[in-house]
Amino acid sequence: MDMTTCLKSLMLAMRQYRDGRTAQNATQLQKLVKEVSGLKCDQLLSSGQVMPRECVRGLVELAGNPDTSPTLTSSVISLLAQLACDDDGLEILNSRYNLTSTLASVVHGRRASPEEPLVLQCLQLLQKLTYNTRVLQSANYIHELVAFLMTNIQSHSDDIIVPCLGLMVNLCRDNRSVQRHVKSLDNVKTFYRTLLDFLDHNSLTVVVFTLSVLASLTLSEKVGEKLFDATNIIQTFQLVFNIIVNGDGTLTLKYSVDLLVDLLKNAKIAEYLTRYQHFSVCVSKVLGVLQSKDPDSAAKVLELLLAMCGVGGLRPLLCEVVFRPAAAPKLGAPGPSPGLALLLWLSSPVEGAEGCSLQALQLLNQLLEEALEADSVSECVLSFVGGLLPPLLGLLRGLDPSLGDAHLRKHCHRVTHVTRLLLALCAEDSTRSLVSRHVSAQLALSQVEVLLSCCHGNSPLACSPDGDLSQLCADALLKTLELMSKLRQQVKDMETSFYRMLQDQRMVTPLSLALTSHHRERVQSGLSLLFEATLIPDFPSLVLGESMAANNAYHLREAELSVKRVAVQEVPPSSTLDCSSRSIHSLVDRIQNGFELQENLKDCHVSQIIDVYEQKLSAFASKERCLQDLLEAKALALAQADRLIAQYLLERAQAEAEACELGSLLKEAERRGEDLQGELANQVLEAELSKADIKELLQHNARLQQDSESHQVLKGGYNALLNRFNESERLLKELQAAHVSLTKQSDALRRNHQALQEQHQKTASGLQEKEEEVRGLRSDLQQRDGDIAGLHADLRAREEKLQEKDGEKRDLEETVGVLRKELNKTEQARKEASIKASSLEMKKSQLEARLKQKEDELSKHSSMIAMIHSLSAEAKSDVNLSL
Repeated sequence: MDMTTCLKSLMLAMRQYRDGRTAQNATQLQKLVKEVSGLKCDQLLSSGQVMPRECVRGLVELAGNPDTSPTLTSSVISLLAQLACDDDGLEILNSRYNLTSTLASVVHGRRASPEEPLVLQCLQLLQKLTYNTRVLQSANYIHELVAFLMTNIQSHSDDIIVPCLGLMVNLCRDNRSVQRHVKSLDNVKTFYRTLLDFLDHNSLTVVVFTLSVLASLTLSEKVGEKLFDATNIIQTFQLVFNIIVNGDGTLTLKYSVDLLVDLLKNAKIAEYLTRYQHFSVCVSKVLGVLQSKDPDSAAKVLELLLAMCGVGGLRPLLCEVVFRPAAAPKLGAPGPSPGLALLLWLSSPVEGAEGCSLQALQLLNQLLEEALEADSVSECVLSFVGGLLPPLLGLLRGLDPSLGDAHLRKHCHRVTHVTRLLLALCAEDSTRSLVSRHVSAQLALSQVEVLLSCCHGNSPLACSPDGDLSQLCADALLKTLELMSKLRQQVKDMETSFYRMLQDQRMVTPLSLALTSHHRERVQSGLSLLFEATLIPDFPSLVLGESMAANNAYHLREAELSVKRVAVQEVPPSSTLDCSSRSIHSLVDRIQNGFELQENLKDCHVSQIIDVYEQKLSAFASKERCLQDLLEAKALALAQADRLIAQYLLERAQAEAEACELGSLLKEAERRGEDLQGELANQVLEAELSKADIKELLQHNARLQQDSESHQVLKGGYNALLNRFNESERLLKELQAAHVSLTKQSDALRRNHQALQEQHQKTASGLQEKEEEVRGLRSDLQQRDGDIAGLHADLRAREEKLQEKDGEKRDLEETVGVLRKELNKTEQARKEASIKASSLEMKKSQLEARLKQKEDELSKHSSMIAMIHSLSAEAKSDVNLSL
C-alpha cells in the first residue's frame, strides 16, 4: 500500500481501538503501525499535509495513555522515533505535539522497572528530542522525569546509566530553571558524589556525560571552580581532543564538543585554553582528521573551531595553524596547508555536507579577517587564498531554479557566505588583486541575473516582504552587488555591469527588503548600494519609496496582529504556569510586598519568572552589543577616513554624516531607555489594577473548564449512541436484503421441485417400458444361445464325418481344399458370434445398471438396444451363411 492508504487505515484502526480496546483491535493497530514504519517516512511531517499530522496526534495520545499495552506503545514510539529523523521532524514533534511530556509520563508510569525495554526506548527518543532544545521545567512530568533520572543515575547498571546521563545533559544544558530545580532537591549532594565517582569510569561516554552535567550545574559555584581549575581543565582538554582525533563514536564526539563549547563561555577556562601548550598540535591533528569524518561529526568539529574563533586569544593561534604550510618529510619544502581539510569540505559531494560547507565558509571568513588585519599579509596566507579562490568561485555556479525551493535556499545561503568571504578578502590590496584575477564580470552578471529572476518576476517569493526565501535571495543578491562594487575598478567591464544592474527595475524589491529590515548588516548593505544608485539618473526612486512604505506597513500590521494574538491567547488548562504575563504580575506583587525570593526557591512560579526576566536581560544585552558594534563600526569608518582623506574626500564626508546619525541614534536610544523606565513604573501600577481582573479570569476559566469537561462527556455519549444507531441501521438493511434474496431462492426451489416431480414420473413410466423390452431381449438371447448350441453339435458331427472321409480327401484334394476354406470361414464366424454374444451379455448388465440413472442416460440405453438389434440381425445372417 502507498503512504496515503496506510495513513487512512491507521486513523480508522486508532478510532476503532479507542471505541473498543479489544485484543483484535490492538493487533490490527499494531500491524498497521509496523506497516507505516516500513514505508519511507522522510519529510512526512514537514510536508504540510493534514492527514500525517492527525495520525501523529493520535499516536502521541495513544502512547501517553497508560491503558495501552506495552507492545503497542513500543511500536508507536518506534514509529515516532523514525519520524524524528530530521531537524524539521524534531521541531514539529516538540512544538506541536508536546511529545517530551508524553514520553516523560510513560517513563513515570513505568518507573518501577527502569530497565524495561520500553523505558530505554523512551529515554533514547527523549535524548534525541531534547538535544539542543530547551525544556521548561514547569512542563508536565518534567519534575518526575528529573527525579527518575537522578535516582537511576545512582544505580549500578550501565544500560540505564548511559541514557539517563545523556538525557540529564540535555535537560540541564543552558536551562537555568532545570538547574535550579535540580539544586533545590534534597538528594543533590548524593547526586554530586555519584557524578564525581563516574569521573573514573572506564567508558569515555559516561565521563563526558558526567563532565557536561557537572559543568551545567556547578561551573558558576565553588565546586565547579575546584573541579575545573587550572590543573584539572588540562585533562578535560586532552580528553576532548583525544576523542575528536582518535574517534570514540559520533555520540561521544558530539557531547565532547558541546562540553568544550560550554566551557569556553567561561572567561577563565578560555584563558586556560589560550595558555595550553599543546593547543597548536591538537588543532593540527583535528584538521588532519577532519577530512575523514562523516558530515555529522565534521559539523560538530567545525562548530568547535567556530567557538574557538569567538575567543580573542585563540583566533591568532588558529590562524597560525590553519595557514601554516606543513613541511615535507624529506625535502623540507613547504607542503600542503593543514587548512586543506576546510577546502575539501567547501565543495564536498558527500550527501548532507551542505551545513559543513557553510560552517567552513564562516570559519575561513573569521580567520582571514584576523589574518588580514595584520600590518603585512604573509606569503602563507596569500598562497592559501590563491588555492582557496577556484573552489570558492565554483560554489557560485550550479543554480537551477527548476530544482525547487530547497535547492534555491541552499544556493542562496552558499552565495551569501561566499560573497561575504570574498568581500573580506577585498579589504586588503594584495588579496583583492588575487580576487580580481579570478572573478569575471560575466560570472557576477550571470549570478545577479539568476538571483533577480528568482527574487522577482513570476516567482511567488516576492509576495511577502518577510518571506524567508525571498529574504535569502535578496541577501545573496545584495552581497553579490557589493562585491561587484568593490571590484569595479580592478575587473574589466565590472563597472558597466554594476551600474546596469542598479538601473534594473527589479532591484527595487531586494533594496526595499534590505532598507526596511531589522538587521544592521542588511540595512548597511542596502544604504551603500542606494548611495551608488542615486547617482544614476534613471534610478526608480519613487518605486523604491512606495515599496519601502508597503514593507513598513506590512511590518506594522504584523506587529499589531502579533500583539492581538498574544492578548487573546487562551491559557491552557493543563498548566497555567506557561503564561509569562501572569508570572510578571506575580513578580511585581512580590517585590512590592517585600517577598523574599530565597525562601521559596523551589517555587516553579519564581523559576518561570526568572526565566522571563533572564530572556529580557539577554535581549537588552544583545541590544547593548549591537550599539557597541555600531560605535566600533563608526570608529573604524572614521579611522579609515583619516588615513584616506587625501584620496577619498567624499567618503570622509559620508562617514562624518554617518557618525552624526549614529550619535543621534545613541541619544535617541538613551531617551527611549528613560521612557521605558517610566513605562515600567506605569506597568507596576497597572499590575495592581489587573490583579483582580486576573482572579476573575481564573475563576471564569475554571467554570469554562468544568463546562468543557461536561460537554466532552456528553459528546462522548452522543458519539457512542450515534455509532450504535448507525451499526443497527446497517445490520437491519443487511437482514432485509438477505430476507428478500432468501424469498426469491425459496420460490425458485419450489418451481424446481415441481418440475423434478413431473420429470420423475415420466422417467418411472419410461423405465417400466424399458424393463419390458429388456425381458423380451433376454428371451431372444436365450433362444439364440440354443441355436448356437445346435450349430455346435452339427459342427462336431461334420468334423467326425470329415475324419471318416480322410481317405476320400486324398482323392478329392481340390474338393477338400474348398471345403477346408469354407470350414475356416465357418469357424471364424463362430468365434465372432461368441464374441458378439459375450459383448451383448456385458451390455445387458450395463443396461440394467444405467436404467437407474436420470433421463439423459435413458437415451444412451435406447441407442445400445438399437445396436443390440443390429448385432443380433448380423449374427443371424452370419449363422445362416455358415449353415
